[in-house]
Amino acid sequence: MGEIVKKWYVIRAVSGKEKKVKEYLELEISRMKLGDYVNQILIPMEKVFKIQNGKKALKEKVFLPGYVIIEAALVGEVKHVIKGIPNVIGFLGTVKGGEPVPMRMSEVNRIIGKVDELAEHEEEMKVPFIVGEPVKVIDGPFNN
Repeated sequence: MGEIVKKWYVIRAVSGKEKKVKEYLELEISRMKLGDYVNQILIPMEKVFKIQNGKKALKEKVFLPGYVIIEAALVGEVKHVIKGIPNVIGFLGTVKGGEPVPMRMSEVNRIIGKVDELAEHEEEMKVPFIVGEPVKVIDGPFNN
């Protein structure tokens, strides 16, 4: 038997439920033994700094909310299994009732490159002050 040709597709998911969709997909793939047809499931993430309780915290945020990227061969039941996952709306680029449109390799490389760049590049917090500039504290224990 020849090698199974896998292509990259974008799954539209309910915004904020991307991680759940990935978990459900991984469980369903292992349960139905579809590992030969699905290679990778990606949720592009970026690191952002937020200030919580006066402390700087590093958080991971979804870079493309509402989208999950998957490398798969949509043969047999694979497409229907993916569409049947809770919180999955469908495939991006699909005409109603038609076949999902795979991503171009240039798009995939750009997204994966951007994700890698965001993962290794820790963005510094942007503070709109210059060292030595007088400031007025208006809230917190040091106000006035």
